[in-house]
Amino acid sequence: MTDALTPIDIRILEQVQKDATLSTTELAERVGLSQSPCWRRLQRLRDDGYITGQVAVLDRKKFGSNLYIFATLKMATLTDEQRAEFRRKVELTPEIMECHTAFGERDILLKIIAQSLEWYQNFIFRVILKLPGVVDIQSVVTLSEIKHTTAIPVRP
Repeated sequence: MTDALTPIDIRILEQVQKDATLSTTELAERVGLSQSPCWRRLQRLRDDGYITGQVAVLDRKKFGSNLYIFATLKMATLTDEQRAEFRRKVELTPEIMECHTAFGERDILLKIIAQSLEWYQNFIFRVILKLPGVVDIQSVVTLSEIKHTTAIPVRP
């Protein structure tokens, strides 16, 4: 996948992961290119699917959401329709920030943003236990965040 990327492409990707609001001029200066070639490379990286979108990262504490909770779910065997309904409900629940299938004793890993433990307890009964196929929940409440990034490593 990174075989097609040049060292300049990699520098561009590293910079836009740090700050997607950079102007083409600022980006070109940081990666050592003139503006037009930098813009063309950036467009190619978008067209080739290396850059799939740009978002603003919000400070969750400003919204009263101070906890990340990781919940692992044990699931019953689901029909195709039930699996589709599970996915749909997860996608429509904004407090579920991530959802992954997993190998092992647990089937699903959820990353949930919560305002408090009391709020989470209610969320379990109001939302999680109503998802199709949920048999059991185990939760891990984080105490503090040591590292948080949305940047992926792009260097081979």
